[in-house]
Amino acid sequence: MTDRSEQGAPRLADFRRVEMFRKVETWVFDLDNTLYPPDSDLWPRIDARITAYMIALLGLDGQSARALQKHYYRVYGTTLAGLIREYDVAPDDFLHFVHDIDRSSLDPNPELAQAIEALPGRKLILTNGSHGHALATAKQLGIDHLFEGMFAIEHGDYLPKPALQTYQRFFERHSVDPSRAAMFEDIVHNLAAPHASGMLTVLVRPKQGAEDHREDWEKHDDTPPHVDFVTEDLVDFLNRLI
Repeated sequence: MTDRSEQGAPRLADFRRVEMFRKVETWVFDLDNTLYPPDSDLWPRIDARITAYMIALLGLDGQSARALQKHYYRVYGTTLAGLIREYDVAPDDFLHFVHDIDRSSLDPNPELAQAIEALPGRKLILTNGSHGHALATAKQLGIDHLFEGMFAIEHGDYLPKPALQTYQRFFERHSVDPSRAAMFEDIVHNLAAPHASGMLTVLVRPKQGAEDHREDWEKHDDTPPHVDFVTEDLVDFLNRLI
């Protein structure tokens, strides 16, 4: 049974949801636009740094660099994966540059910290960003101490989500049984492999009317079968599981 909408959810739906999550021993969270909302200015800051990196690397004008950046992102899963494939760039240099941003605009979220801490079992982050970015961002949110580990892009040899191989490496590295795990993610297609692996999947959408800095192709109004649950309020969703 699934609960694909938060709006007007009856108590019976909440009961079914809690029952389905009772088996979960490992809670896995995407980072960007999931643990913090997509109306935050963090992703636009990173996005602009990626464009600047490509301008410097390839000698392109801003418009051309940005068009190529977005092409690589859609085709390869990350701009970095495209640059490695096409130009053999040094990934660590790229990641250090693009994630060197000011995070002070991101307020600590004690309600989120409380909700995550209350979950029974292990908590992990699985991100296409760097480990340094994940750690710094989680620290800014005030939740870094709650996670047993963080699986970043470098831990998967720079092969990003949604590749099944990346999830398999994650399962192996952190000894995760996907049949007893849940994945929280803001991009629909990144939940296909987790669902196929046996994880419960939760799509975290922006609140209605909120600004959304994600790419248009990352936004979906429909809910495909590989998405078990949908929420516009991660804290509220987690609190209903306790």
